[in-house]
Amino acid sequence: MADSPWTFSGESPGISGTDSVTLVDGTTFVVGDHGGDLLTGTHQGLFLLDTRVLSHWVLTVNGNRCEPLTVIPNGPFSATFVGRIGHGGTIDSPLTVIRRRHVGRGMREDIEIRNHGLETLELTVELEFGSDFAGLFDVKASRTADRAPSIPALTGSRAVVNPTDVEDSLVDATVVEFEDAPTGSSGGVAWPIGLAPGQAWRTCIEVGVVRDDTHVRPGHLCGEAVGEAIPVSRLESWRRRAPRVHTDDPPLGRAAVRALEDLGALRIFDPHDPERVVVAAGAPWFMTLFGRDSLITSWMALPVDQDLARGVLSSLAEAQGTRTEPTTEEEPGKILHEVRFDRTSTRLLGGSNVYYGTVDATPLFVMLLGEVSRWTGDLDLVNRLLPAADAAIRWVIDRGERDPSGFVTYERSHPGGLENQGWKDSWDGIRRGDGSVVRGRIALCEVQGYAFAAYRARAELARTLGDDRTATEMDARAEDLARRFEDAFWLPEQGWYAVGLDSDDAPIDSLTSNIGHLLWSGIVSPERARTVAARLVSPEMFTGWGVRTLSSANPGYNPLSYHCGSVWPHDSALVAAGLARYGLDREAGSIARGLIDASRHTGGRLPELFGGFHRDELPQPVPYPTSCSPQAWSAAAPLLLIRSILGLRPDMPRRRLRLRPRLPEGIGRLSLTQLALAGSTVTITAEGDHVEVTGLPSDVEVVIE
Repeated sequence: MADSPWTFSGESPGISGTDSVTLVDGTTFVVGDHGGDLLTGTHQGLFLLDTRVLSHWVLTVNGNRCEPLTVIPNGPFSATFVGRIGHGGTIDSPLTVIRRRHVGRGMREDIEIRNHGLETLELTVELEFGSDFAGLFDVKASRTADRAPSIPALTGSRAVVNPTDVEDSLVDATVVEFEDAPTGSSGGVAWPIGLAPGQAWRTCIEVGVVRDDTHVRPGHLCGEAVGEAIPVSRLESWRRRAPRVHTDDPPLGRAAVRALEDLGALRIFDPHDPERVVVAAGAPWFMTLFGRDSLITSWMALPVDQDLARGVLSSLAEAQGTRTEPTTEEEPGKILHEVRFDRTSTRLLGGSNVYYGTVDATPLFVMLLGEVSRWTGDLDLVNRLLPAADAAIRWVIDRGERDPSGFVTYERSHPGGLENQGWKDSWDGIRRGDGSVVRGRIALCEVQGYAFAAYRARAELARTLGDDRTATEMDARAEDLARRFEDAFWLPEQGWYAVGLDSDDAPIDSLTSNIGHLLWSGIVSPERARTVAARLVSPEMFTGWGVRTLSSANPGYNPLSYHCGSVWPHDSALVAAGLARYGLDREAGSIARGLIDASRHTGGRLPELFGGFHRDELPQPVPYPTSCSPQAWSAAAPLLLIRSILGLRPDMPRRRLRLRPRLPEGIGRLSLTQLALAGSTVTITAEGDHVEVTGLPSDVEVVIE
């Protein structure tokens, strides 16, 4: 059987800045080369509704393509491409080409050609374009080689590209509109122009789509100032409202700024409810709502914007499972894994665009609702979403009670579904101590931790609402789970927790970063926490940049695997947060310092993952070849590090703010300003042993630990 969207096990085409330029706005994105062209037969194109609506877009002047000179980014959805056209074999070219591209619900491109020579030039400017209307997953999996692009039909100043297979496309057509009416040419359009010395020729082009007989024009329109477009105003508002990080550690400062910019770019606004915003998993292939990724990212980003968490929780609650459907793996109370519109996906899922094959999103949903309550004290949100939280809790309880192990497990119910349904969801992501791959029913250790934390969060919400009976029940379930977990998962001879239990309920004995998530959830006893910490920062696990997903002593270790030895920044940041929770400051500080240092080599942006080589072996992190950039939970990782360093724990329902600042080596001063808390704008400054908080209402107690 061919790879499905969920089980694709090959490598995605590279989309790093070394070979492509990616612009993103919501669910629209474009991947092109450094000259601004989109080339047939590659992963490049303009994507809308998980469909490649342009697969070919090539500009030539007198038959010559532009020689790229530079690309100037103007934010996540806009860039300027500067190039030149060769002329008569001379070293210096008189022709400069400037292409200004803006993405959002389509694309706008402004083209300017300047003549810097001494002679009038007669030029033919041509634009070839077309679309194969391939689904996103087919492009990602390089399954489009036999799909030739449909060519445009020109009428006046509009060209329409229709799919050859209407049944297989989610859009009815791609529509290209020209400010200056062109003439038709082979595979595109042309403008014959004459340029006198010092003159420039300019034109503007819009690319939109037709869907359900409605012409959807792009968000940036010709003739309108780009700065007045909605995406621009939204990003500027985000920048104005976002907290500021001030520190004497320049790499941390750059990483924080980069995190804010990338999270701003990865936001998706609901077209039916413009006030609701969620965060996508990553660009370019995962510009959609995920369960696990969006929940964890929103948790990490709470100091920046609590509206992200509100939007994610609300959207996931609306799509929460209500029935048992093996094809989509939907179950009552279950939180989705991923939303897709790609035709390959919807065929696989029997026409649905939602896939539920994840075991951890459901308890994470309850955890996040509890955390949002602590940060905001928003009881209206809690009361509105409490039925969804209770349905999620029922799913967690039922999943454990109906499994022979008594724990929350997963096993796919459809052959097209994911084999592994925790965060390490590649087919070989779970291995034994001998390196062999584990398949079948699995109870992951961190999922039990998330279930524990979900019970605790629901108990706290109940106490806030005066429901003592539910609080007592949830606390009892948490305590029972913690006892059973210790008995089943602790490996006394190894000194760590099993990564999971297999289909025979036997411990899967490999040493993995998953045990750090146990510290984050709080399920580990204080007596065991220090032993777990020692394993996490051992030479087999800690590279000096971050924590390996799998111990280097495991026969299955590969520093450039996806989940079996690489370093994921979000994973390491959660480990650091867990260590800080237990007061293991030295170990937490080492991991935080490593991630901050790693960001120096990537312009402040932490990638989705990088190689698991030790920093003593290689002086900088080795990129993973197909890592998403930006990627949501990696973008948010520096924000979680800052929270961990400050020991920042709001409890707004009880009007209390706890702080436990522990600055790692190299950071003498750290200040967080414009922090939205308790309806006020708050500043927190830590310097050495001193911490100062200003801007809080007088009824909020500050507790320094």
